[in-house]
Parts: sequence; structure tokens; C-alpha cells
Amino acid sequence: MSEAVKPRRGRLRASLERIMPAINLPDRLERSTTLDGPIKQLTGFVRGKLGPGRLRDLLHGVPIGHPLHPMLATGTLGCFVAVGVLDLTDTDPRATRVLLAAGVGATLPTALAGATDWSMLHREQQRVGLAHAVTNVTALGLYTGSLLLRLAGYERAGRALGFAGLGAAGLGGYLGGHMSYRQAAGANHAESVTHLVPLGWHDLCRLPDLPEGRPVTRRLGYIELFVLRHSGGVSVLADRCSHLAGPLHQGSIVTERGERCVCCPWHGSTFRLSDGAVVHGPATAPQPAFETRIRSDGLVQVKPTHL
Repeated sequence: MSEAVKPRRGRLRASLERIMPAINLPDRLERSTTLDGPIKQLTGFVRGKLGPGRLRDLLHGVPIGHPLHPMLATGTLGCFVAVGVLDLTDTDPRATRVLLAAGVGATLPTALAGATDWSMLHREQQRVGLAHAVTNVTALGLYTGSLLLRLAGYERAGRALGFAGLGAAGLGGYLGGHMSYRQAAGANHAESVTHLVPLGWHDLCRLPDLPEGRPVTRRLGYIELFVLRHSGGVSVLADRCSHLAGPLHQGSIVTERGERCVCCPWHGSTFRLSDGAVVHGPATAPQPAFETRIRSDGLVQVKPTHL
């Protein structure tokens, strides 16, 4: 190796070492307990203000079958990115102001949906989520100031604040992506069941071995199943909750809208036993359900309802 190459490699290594702390920021946030006290208080506040009901289910995204917050955040961030593009191309400032106002206005429903989801996450996810919220609030303040400056005729200063806001929003998006793709917040944690159960009927257990009215867990191949024997027969779902993989067999059996349901012990997601449909969030994906039949010798057999 030539002597000229060594200094260049040394400078590159030093540059990477300076960058790495920023790349490892989410990992450090996950492990930090500094803000656990405020996080606990904020969680209690959000849950207290948004008790179980239609509004909370709507903000979680139960009616549309997947989390509402990412969809709203995509639109909001899209407005802010478009503002940056228009500022670089010297477009008619009126168009930029309209997009900027739309982005600022959309932050309220986006934040409400995000806070609702955040209040029902694990603590490690909430730590990253709090930093995600702080960066987004910073971006909102910068963009609001940018809009006000533009309306007052200070176009250049408004653009400067707009680009600063885009940097803060970008950091917020990075942390949000870490929560979604690394920590799997909002992902369907029961989706793999679809790929792990082969076709046809499968022997599960004997009916006399199941307690009456009390859910238990039974294994079928690689997966754990929630099994409940009741007067109408046997109900079977995947045991790991689609929200954050909580053990449904440890949950409570409730009646919702006249139908028997199970409520997850971790975050309260409620699923209909007959088909796994979501009755209440925070889960938005249905729970994999199984058809059941009981042979004449008392053997319970199951088959996924989608096959």
C-alpha cells in the first residue's frame, strides 16, 4: 500500500467513527432509562384521556385494518418534502404556502394517532418513540415559524426555517422507521402463522383434556394455539397477539356485541373467538383463526380458516 493511501484511509476511518454514534442513536435510546418516569406519566395520561371505545379504535386504525399513523405521517412528510423541492426551484411562493399550511394542519391528526399507538407499546419502543415525537414537535415549530415569516413577506428567512424543519422531520422519520422496521411497532406479529401451518386437518388434543371455560395453550407444529372449550364446542386462535405477541391464553374471556371474545393481557386488544376479527385495538390485524371438529373418539382436529 502506498504511503499516500494510508492517510486517506485514516481520515475515512475517523469520519466513520464520528458518524457511527448518530447511526447507533436508536440503540442507545432503547437502553436509556433516563426518561422512563415522564414516559410512564405520559402513557397514563394518554390512556386516561383515550379510554376504550370507538375513538381510540379509529386512531389505532382498526376500521382500515392497519395502523392509521404511518399513512397520515406519509402525507404530512410528503407536504414538507414538496415544500423543500419548491423552495429549491423558485416556484410561485403561493403554492409553497398552501403545501406548508396543509402539512402543518395535518400534524394534529397525525400526532393524535401516533400518541395513541405509542401509549400501547413496550417501554423500549416508547423510549425511541418519545425522541421521535420531540424531533417532530421541533419540526412543527420550525415549519410554523416558516409559514408565519412567509405570510409576513420574509420569504428568505421562511425558506431557511423550512429547510431546518425538513432536517428535523427527516430525523423524526429515521427514528419512526427504526420503530417500524427494527422494533416492529405496528407490524402484524401473528402473520407468520399463515406460512407455518400445512394444508388439511391436524390432530390437536383430546376433548376431555381441555378444561371447560378456561383458555389453555396447545402446540401445533411450530406454533402455539389459544384453545378454549365451551358449551358451543372448541374455539382455536393463534396464541400470540397480532399487536405485540402477547399470550392470549393468559387473557380474559369477555362478551362484546353479543359474541364471545378474548382480551389480550398485555395491551387489551380484543378478538372475536369465532373468526379472530379485531373488536378493539390496539391490534389492527385479525388473529389467525382455526376451524375445529371433534371426532367420535373425542379427538379435536383443527384447520386454518384461510386454507
